[in-house]
Amino acid sequence: IGKNGANVETIKKSIVDFTGKDAALNIVEIKNPDKDAQLVAESIAAQLERRISFRRAMKFAMQRAEKAGAKGIKTMVSGRLNGNEIARSEAYNEGTTPLQTLRADIDYGFAEAHTTYGIIGVKVWVYKGEVLAKKNK
Repeated sequence: IGKNGANVETIKKSIVDFTGKDAALNIVEIKNPDKDAQLVAESIAAQLERRISFRRAMKFAMQRAEKAGAKGIKTMVSGRLNGNEIARSEAYNEGTTPLQTLRADIDYGFAEAHTTYGIIGVKVWVYKGEVLAKKNK
């Protein structure tokens, strides 16, 4: 998109040219990309495509999220890890991720890494804190 949304009009024009219909773009800036689960998952997937070890990619992403202020993070990768013939899943937790608590503010992201051995799925859960409902009086 560029600095201060410089390319917004060109993107909008290309969408209108492609679809033939008027399009409205709503662009939201993400203040802290290390706490956004979708961006963390896409970053891990990109590292896997560049042949970086899956454990190293997961650990670094979890450390960055913790430093950014996340209360907990859970990452999971599934597929032919390290090119093994039998697919498996590996997950790591850091901090707390209360997935069964309704008031927990948990962000979820999913991405796929297309490697020479096949597709590796990456799932990320980021716990940002609790959402406290306002009391009705």
